[in-house]
Amino acid sequence: MNWILFFWVVLKSVLFSTGGFGPLPSLHEDLIAHHWAGEKQFTEALAIGQITPGPNGFWVISLCYLIAGLPGALLSCIALILPPFIILIVQRCYLPIANHPATHGLLDGIVLVITGFNAIVLVKLFWSNGSNIAMIAIAVISAALAISRRVSANVILISAALIGLLFK
Repeated sequence: MNWILFFWVVLKSVLFSTGGFGPLPSLHEDLIAHHWAGEKQFTEALAIGQITPGPNGFWVISLCYLIAGLPGALLSCIALILPPFIILIVQRCYLPIANHPATHGLLDGIVLVITGFNAIVLVKLFWSNGSNIAMIAIAVISAALAISRRVSANVILISAALIGLLFK
């Protein structure tokens, strides 16, 4: 087993998830593709994660232990702990420059790039799913309501889903 690749797969899934069961899709895809894990290991790790006390993310450690024993469990522990440490380091470096105009410009630029990426993905989703006027109207109205911040995001999502079901 390539331990560096194994560590990177776990770290990548943890970094780009929201915690808990967030790494599940990424880990499932990557570990199955490398033939390091099977469905049985995922089932057992998720069951262990559900019955043990503590954070939901501990199932990752169980999974890595089932796959690679103690070295896998230790690497997964490091991968789970590393993102919060990175945030602490970034926060420590950010505080002295937080009020600098260049910092605000950089963060505004990052927000624009992310917004652009989201728009590109949304357009691709519309085209790949055979967009119609109802879908476009739901998206535009939902975006306008979200930007106005007068309506809760949960209400917007539920309303959009119900309207989508009605038009389907």
